[in-house]
Amino acid sequence: MLVKEILESADNPVFSFEFFPPKKKEDWEKLFHTISELIPFNPSYVSVTYGAGGSTRSRTHDLVTKIQRETGLTVVSHLTCICSGKEEIRNILEDYREQGITNVLALRGDLPPGTLSYEDATKDFRYAMDLVRFISDNFPEIGIGVAGFPEGHPQTPNRLKEIEYLKEKIDQGADYIVTQLFFDNRDFYDFVGRCSLAGIDVPIIPGIMPVTTRKGLIRMSELALGARIPAPLLKQVLEAADDSEVAKIGIAWATEQVKNLIDNHIKGIHFYTLNNAEATRTIFQNISMSGTAG
Repeated sequence: MLVKEILESADNPVFSFEFFPPKKKEDWEKLFHTISELIPFNPSYVSVTYGAGGSTRSRTHDLVTKIQRETGLTVVSHLTCICSGKEEIRNILEDYREQGITNVLALRGDLPPGTLSYEDATKDFRYAMDLVRFISDNFPEIGIGVAGFPEGHPQTPNRLKEIEYLKEKIDQGADYIVTQLFFDNRDFYDFVGRCSLAGIDVPIIPGIMPVTTRKGLIRMSELALGARIPAPLLKQVLEAADDSEVAKIGIAWATEQVKNLIDNHIKGIHFYTLNNAEATRTIFQNISMSGTAG
């Protein structure tokens, strides 16, 4: 089923989970245990990431097809412009079509280590818009999602231009937007408002990632696409005795984010799980206890 059809037909917010391909063979069993722990929460779909420069391309393909075959869940595979040519993308999509996989998330992607510029790393697709157009023109049966940046795209300081570029991706055939993680819902609502002013009328799905370690919070702020850390959250994390307490703080913060989003009738919520079920499972239990879910 196409993600856009799932979003159009849902009466309540839909939930989705993101996973990444394990590097070690022994971690595949752990990942599928994580997936099995989250299936009872009835995700409408799950997505699988690429590494920088498509470095996990074969593992992504293996994981996507394995999830599709063994769980019956709707799967969204990430595709990136970086280091990808038309024939490579065509072959991947033709294989996905044979496997019954009909959803992708079209991204520009991260630069692989040692690459100095996007010009050096791109082949036929310089921007995500080019990839969206190629998929839409050649594989019209495939649903396409794209990324959004509630706090602004780090490579596009001009926020008017940023939304203009996003609108171009929608005009080329993208069906919905899923956002990068954020910790202040006001940033998300402002982003939605900016999209509406630009004439973007597709569903916009917020991405949520709970903080679980102090090191993880620092890494989030250091990443090129890292999130702004609100002072109250930062204060709690810095004053926490250990990572066990940090995880409780992060889960509580994310729970309040999710409750607020549901109260504001958002179409869906996408959870960045980091291949671990515990934080996401606890958030679901929290919102269920509060009567927010469903």
